[in-house]
Amino acid sequence: MTNLDVGATAPMPLVAPPASDAILDSVTALVGNTPVVELQSLARGLPARVLVKLESRNPGGSSKDRVALNMVRTAEATGLLAPGATIVEASSGNTGIGLALVGRLTGHPVVIVHSAEISDEKRAVLAAYGARLVEADWDAAPSDPANPRAVADRIAAETPGAWRSSQFENFANPGAHYQTTGPEIWRQTAGAITHFVASIGTGGTVSGAGRFLKDVSAGAVRVIGANPAGSTYGGDASGGILVDGVGTSWPRAFWPTTFDHTLVDDIRTVDDETVYRTVHALAAEEALLLGPSSGLAVAVALETARKAAPGSVVLAIAPDGGINYLTKAFNPEWLRDAGLSSSALAR
Repeated sequence: MTNLDVGATAPMPLVAPPASDAILDSVTALVGNTPVVELQSLARGLPARVLVKLESRNPGGSSKDRVALNMVRTAEATGLLAPGATIVEASSGNTGIGLALVGRLTGHPVVIVHSAEISDEKRAVLAAYGARLVEADWDAAPSDPANPRAVADRIAAETPGAWRSSQFENFANPGAHYQTTGPEIWRQTAGAITHFVASIGTGGTVSGAGRFLKDVSAGAVRVIGANPAGSTYGGDASGGILVDGVGTSWPRAFWPTTFDHTLVDDIRTVDDETVYRTVHALAAEEALLLGPSSGLAVAVALETARKAAPGSVVLAIAPDGGINYLTKAFNPEWLRDAGLSSSALAR
């Protein structure tokens, strides 16, 4: 038994990639089996290979599709989510999008509690999938009724039969990554991976995939968490976080039960300028349009590769693409307002 029993309740089966010419019976068949690409320009001259797993290739555009599908399947299988019942979640965007997509396909209305800072693109995608959007104060303390999770709890309590997916406490979150992401990485690298890097939000990816890679390699794979500036995961002082969907800080700081920090070998904090400079370098030099949390993970992967033994294989998770951040991470005005223009826009 591990500290976080990520596979105990997760029904998501391990599946082989569908044949490229197969006719699929549902968009959910496209969840998982995302590609891995090797960095050529940014990693040139480094002693280790640097690989990036592109979770933007999931149908909803992020790794949270895996989580959403597994949480819904698990809740349906255990009777927590009745047919046609409403799903309620507090999300900065990607989990909400995943749940809205899965809810649309499985007949569940979805209510997403979000922050005012959610990008216009994410807001539009959520609306397109039919989610009802409720804005809350993302900076409110956990005890504050305006806190997004408190708002979501209240909506669920007031909605007959509603189910709170509770991504920060739901073990089907890391379970999805234990059963799919981890095995995919092991298969795609032919067991050669030596370092695994994932940004820490709910902790589901780093805990689930990290646990699998530790298990299958008898502990040889090093698991590294990427942490944004302002987040207390790295033990630093709390501050404002400029990277969507990751980190935790006061007054709403908490460590999710879905995050098993005992299996993480190292947590590295990256300053905002480096994150956004990496995002723009990935687009300019590798033609990879990725989101800020991907820039965070890749920045840590590159740092790791510089110090790794020759022949090491460092793989970073890119949680989503950059298309949902065109008005933020790729917007010069937004970058200037955030005080990032001098470095983030540098080529």
